[in-house]
Amino acid sequence: MPAKKRTNQYFYEYFAEWIELYKQGAVRPVTYQKYMMTLQRLTEFAPTLKICDLDKRSYQILLNNYAETHEKQTTMDFHHHLKSAILDAIDEGLLTSDPTRKVIIKGKIPVKKKLKFLSQHELQSLLKNLILTTEPNWDWFILLIAKTGLRFSEALALTPNDFDFVNQKIKITKTWDYKSVEGGFGETKNLSSIRTISIDIQLSVQFFDLTNDLEKNEPIFVRGRVFNSTVNNRLNFLCRKAGIPIISIHSLRHTHASLLIFAGVSVASVAKRLGHSSVTTTQETYLHIIQELENQDHDKIMKHLSMLI
Repeated sequence: MPAKKRTNQYFYEYFAEWIELYKQGAVRPVTYQKYMMTLQRLTEFAPTLKICDLDKRSYQILLNNYAETHEKQTTMDFHHHLKSAILDAIDEGLLTSDPTRKVIIKGKIPVKKKLKFLSQHELQSLLKNLILTTEPNWDWFILLIAKTGLRFSEALALTPNDFDFVNQKIKITKTWDYKSVEGGFGETKNLSSIRTISIDIQLSVQFFDLTNDLEKNEPIFVRGRVFNSTVNNRLNFLCRKAGIPIISIHSLRHTHASLLIFAGVSVASVAKRLGHSSVTTTQETYLHIIQELENQDHDKIMKHLSMLI
């Protein structure tokens, strides 16, 4: 298509072609779906915007309209996808200037989400109700996440070979793509998610016995298509049976981290164990717990100082 004719092309059409050319087969399926979602939103918010009409003002209007119904971080992600395509359009000579330069990112005020986690007593009550059979089941899966804090996809991807039973460690190097029909191993969320974590001797012995006769390089818990809701439904049932607050499998990861912080484990160590890319992420996620511990420290300091007189 001649360049002059392409400048009259709708922006969403160019973006669709750009995704097919540069992203299809080059990024993970879950990432590709995010680009396709951006395309869907672009088609909704700017169905008549052409390349030739794409300037700083029209682009800012597009982002502002999107931001009216989305939080700031989501708007930022939307912008980053579009900007990548726009920069290529500039390289192709379809645009003479960058309409994304000095753009203002707006968004709805994010709804504060209350972090859900169990107390140590509640977690113990939950674990007492697990039915741990001689073969892998979702109760074993729940026990594993409670004691390791693994992400759902990381735990699904574990194979017997990922366990170092002698040194009581687990290697996390991959995830399981449970969102697609085909499934399969995938990359970790980030480089920091590739890690080795320690486990207690009881869990090590239990999983040695559980996985001894399984295929060493095959997932321990995957038997066909896996749905997050299946595990959460089982966890829901167990919480009700134990008479404790109902939480999700992801909240079990929060429970693991929260109990470690309450036990005095450093935030840096917790961040490394969880596979966070930054200690800041851990600090922001568990800020309320850290502040509570700081208040306790303040009381301890005052008590100690008062004893010096």
